[in-house]
Amino acid sequence: MSSAMASTSANLEPLFSFLSTSYATLEQTFNRIPGSAVIARYVKSSHQNDPGRTLLELFLAAFAIWTLLQSRTRADKDDRHFIKFTEKEIDELVNEWTPEPLAEPLSPEEQKELESVPVIVGAQGPRPKLNTGKTVLNFTGTNFTGLAGNEGIKEKAIETLRKYGLGSCGPPGFYGTVDVHVQLEHDIADFLGTEDAILYAQGYSTISSVIPAFAKRGDIIVADRGVNFAIQKGIQISRSTVRWFDHNDLKSLEDVLQGIAKERKKKKAPLTKMFIVTEGIFEKDGVMTDLPKLIELKYKYKYRLILDESISFGSVGRTGRGLTELFNVPASQVDMLVGSVANGLASCGGFCAGSKYVVYHQRINSSAFVFSASMPPLLSVSASEGVNILRNTPSILSTLQENIRTVRGILDKLDCITIPSHPASAMIHIYIRTPTPTLQIPTGSGKPSNPTSIHPRDPPTFDIETEERLLQDVVDEALAQGVLITRARRLRGQEMVEARPSIRLAVSAAFSKKECEKAANVVKAALVKVLGKRR
Repeated sequence: MSSAMASTSANLEPLFSFLSTSYATLEQTFNRIPGSAVIARYVKSSHQNDPGRTLLELFLAAFAIWTLLQSRTRADKDDRHFIKFTEKEIDELVNEWTPEPLAEPLSPEEQKELESVPVIVGAQGPRPKLNTGKTVLNFTGTNFTGLAGNEGIKEKAIETLRKYGLGSCGPPGFYGTVDVHVQLEHDIADFLGTEDAILYAQGYSTISSVIPAFAKRGDIIVADRGVNFAIQKGIQISRSTVRWFDHNDLKSLEDVLQGIAKERKKKKAPLTKMFIVTEGIFEKDGVMTDLPKLIELKYKYKYRLILDESISFGSVGRTGRGLTELFNVPASQVDMLVGSVANGLASCGGFCAGSKYVVYHQRINSSAFVFSASMPPLLSVSASEGVNILRNTPSILSTLQENIRTVRGILDKLDCITIPSHPASAMIHIYIRTPTPTLQIPTGSGKPSNPTSIHPRDPPTFDIETEERLLQDVVDEALAQGVLITRARRLRGQEMVEARPSIRLAVSAAFSKKECEKAANVVKAALVKVLGKRR
């Protein structure tokens, strides 16, 4: 018996020796792989804590390998699940098939609206000529500073075009950056008083790329319910946890910040990045935020501030520097200051100003900067020249504000409209005043809005179709009198909250006081004529 066992052991000894050698070789090979120690430590601790989990993971790994080895193109050999058609039947099916349209056909109202869009012939500016031959006062373009058509900027642009050509057709991070781009970034940073600035070729994609460049899944964004469409898209792309506060209500903002702090303390949540996102002057209604109070809350609750000054940059402040100049707040206290080169400097694109770390991070993480072609050099030079003009000609902003006061002084007296815009806003929104019942029963519950929903507790009610139709009649009536105005265009059905229909006036420093008076009186007469019929 013992001799038989000894003989068996002797026969199996080479096998055991082979297995031992193979295991040692496999272990040495595995240990050479980078990160193998982490995997071994994970498996060892996982097995000690839960042996059943090890078996489950082995089963799942084996199943995954088996699945990958299976053919994904195996056909039914017996053809039991296939219907055989003759060539004639196939041709008939192809002829009968009608593809779905790429878009819904236009309604008669949409077709009429497209056909009524005025077409400008020649250069854009405060007094363009339409294809009808009529010259009009243009209160539609955001040429706040009146730099569009400036002869000095034109000459600089022509010189640049001859030297650099039209553009690089490449993204800034590869071969799209030229010296005039770097110069414009320096000019904007120096103008605002920040460490650095980064340039984007498209105004819309600036804020929608800045937000997701910093805010990721698990981070917290606290945003105003009235933010524009580009900010909404940036927030959605970030996939962050979002909390909303009532439109331009900083008491509501503080309540939300306090609620988040209590919730995080209760759950013992780990540290994460937290942002407040809002606008300087809101694109939807022209309301202005209280920047000093916003800065106070930012420091009190330890948040970073992303401020979109696409409307306020170039339209408020002594020299057009925006809210930081208007409220005498150092621009360095705004972590990410976003502005529009198209609106404020009559060029194109946008910028984000801040610390050198904030700017450097965007150069390698912001999608619109990394993947989009850079701005044409001639437009960069035009914007740099615009910065120099604003810096050296503060009378431009004083003229702009005087024109705004002139227009508001005439329109504010009308009873048939309401104007939510701030008195200093160059973008003026006009709402149709809704009739107020003689006995109004309060509908509000007095409770705050739900911060997890973008919709306020007691949203305003309005008839979009009716109001847009009436406002378009006002636009057409004003155009007939030589004043070009527009309804605020919206992507109905795509925005998170439907904005109220409004007429949007863009006041410019390029107009004289008499031209502003004439335009305001024309708009006033059109409003009275159209809305008077409704009564």
